[in-house]
Amino acid sequence: MAKLQLAVVTAEGESFSGEVDSVVAPGEVGEFTVLPSHARLISTLVPGELRYDQGGDSVSLAVTGGFLEVSNNQVTVLADAAERDDAIDLERAEAALARAMERVASESSSADLESAMASMRRARVRVNIGRRRRERSGGR
Repeated sequence: MAKLQLAVVTAEGESFSGEVDSVVAPGEVGEFTVLPSHARLISTLVPGELRYDQGGDSVSLAVTGGFLEVSNNQVTVLADAAERDDAIDLERAEAALARAMERVASESSSADLESAMASMRRARVRVNIGRRRRERSGGR
């Protein structure tokens, strides 16, 4: 069966590179799936969960935005930040979400509110992915 070559790159360097069966990404207008032989595509990414399946295992990454390009079974993700689900410190993520929610509640200017809302969305993605990971691993 055909495979995709996935590369996830951030400013810190390459987060992941390897062969995968499929990629599910959080696009600007909704989640979309990339399978082998997918048409050429360039999409913006919003804060959300990027998943890839590799040999029957599904891996999730929290991405905070960026771009995705598909060409000739090569998927390149240029992410602002990407964090594997097993690397998320759930307690820290929950604390960041609480701080972001407080900031949203207290901001008065629209520019500050927009920044606070973006922080809250990024934190919520990390918390949701971290909680799902904890549930799958039996609460550990």
